[in-house]
Amino acid sequence: MKILIVDDEKLATSRVTRLLNEQGYKDITSFNDPKEALINIQKTKYDVVFLDIQMPSITGLELANKILDIEPQTFIIFQTAFEEFAIDAFKAGGVDYILKPTTSENINNAITKVKKYLDIAPSTAGKKIMGKRGNKIYLIELDDIFYIKADLDEVIVRIKDADVYVRRKIGDMNTLLQNKNFFRIHRSIIVNTDKIKSMQSVDQSKLEISFHGIDEIVTSSKDGAKEFREYLERRSL
Repeated sequence: MKILIVDDEKLATSRVTRLLNEQGYKDITSFNDPKEALINIQKTKYDVVFLDIQMPSITGLELANKILDIEPQTFIIFQTAFEEFAIDAFKAGGVDYILKPTTSENINNAITKVKKYLDIAPSTAGKKIMGKRGNKIYLIELDDIFYIKADLDEVIVRIKDADVYVRRKIGDMNTLLQNKNFFRIHRSIIVNTDKIKSMQSVDQSKLEISFHGIDEIVTSSKDGAKEFREYLERRSL
């Protein structure tokens, strides 16, 4: 787990770093200047960011919005000495809120909450996929998915009203969705076969696929189209 700490007080960053080290977390970066942190965030992806709320030049709330614009899958944990910021912290996309002085128990509870989100996976019936869009966290039912598309080292899950970002690779999603009504029609696209409205052959025997409920089309690869036709024939037997 890659962790970033941003707090204008050096003693605070040292304290959180030490508490995390004691719990076995070693991949930690810290900044006392939020502007320097923002420059770093544009080049480096973090799993978890501990943010002080009251900082000069950029507040923790403002920095959280910038972080989530750059990387929507980041988990933000706010730290502050003032309880009145709690509602604003959660509105800004925080998954937890720690009152200073930070303790080992605070750290453990916050990281445990992050791990619970990360552990949500569609490996068995009834499970959900956890994803994020901006400041909003989604728990997605498999039946609500239209298609899944690769996006670098994560995927975009298309549901009725949103594109939701999920911290998994397309190959991992394909494995998790085996034996369910999903099919990989392209190296970067998985479709929910129950949502398909129609298919049309296009250039080089590829398939254009449309869906019930959304006005979008995805296109298979040539090999994906061949394998998908064979899959549909087997299902019809």
